[in-house]
Amino acid sequence: MASVDTAVGISESAIGLPAPPLRSLVAWYSGYREAGTPPSAHRGLPSPFLTLIVSLWEPLTIAQHPTAAQAPGAFETLAGGLHTAPALIVHQGWQSGIQIALSPLGARAVLGVPAAEIAQIDVHADLLLGPAALEISERARAAATWQDRFAVVDDVLCRRLNAEAAPAPQLAAAWQLIVSSRGGISVERLARTVGWSPRLLSERFRAEFGLTPKAAARVARFDRARRLLQRRVAAGQPAALADLAVECGYYDQAHLAGDFRALAGAPPSRWLADEFRNLQAWADEPAASLEA
Repeated sequence: MASVDTAVGISESAIGLPAPPLRSLVAWYSGYREAGTPPSAHRGLPSPFLTLIVSLWEPLTIAQHPTAAQAPGAFETLAGGLHTAPALIVHQGWQSGIQIALSPLGARAVLGVPAAEIAQIDVHADLLLGPAALEISERARAAATWQDRFAVVDDVLCRRLNAEAAPAPQLAAAWQLIVSSRGGISVERLARTVGWSPRLLSERFRAEFGLTPKAAARVARFDRARRLLQRRVAAGQPAALADLAVECGYYDQAHLAGDFRALAGAPPSRWLADEFRNLQAWADEPAASLEA
């Protein structure tokens, strides 16, 4: 756990892995608490995970959703689908909650709906989780430590888990190939591998996950690039953007910068400057996230 207690307030962050029955569907848990710190804004970036957030003592305020047509709002619980534009989260010095990184392969098993149902939008998570969302919040507030709070999430999600609810095997295989290749596989090769035509794959994939295979691969590649960049900066290393572009499968640094503008809303240098404090806080995210 990272914790900072200074004259300007308290900032805590913690990372935890889910219980074994959940690990094929949930990548990690993130706990956070800001108390009496300066107001700030943070970009919620596209990634290969759905976002579930259960607020603890303060609601989560979304100033801008990935879909511009969705009005800003406050959320006691939030479920966000796969998206291709950033969200903007703001707070006035006080915020706390638990974030759950849910694979879209687990949307049916945990949320009861395919990931496409919430693609590009944010909804109140209790609309999908029902009383389980409130149970997590209430029990986590009473817990003494972050690990105890993560254990609450384990308990509730394990009881809710419907292991038989899953996407079609061809779609699950296609998603896993995109993730394991870090976005480096073509739609044509995906289709050949799962035994479908490119058109059928694209149609079924989008109906299940809310993105086309090409868009999902772009998000997976970007997610790896920004997490590697995050770790470099948090470790005090140079950004080395040209090298990063080559390592992550971009044509060149300009291609990398273009994806940052499109998916993060800012070029890498500006994103680094805006998010530096957050990058330091989340530098200990599980290494598995880099494989997504």
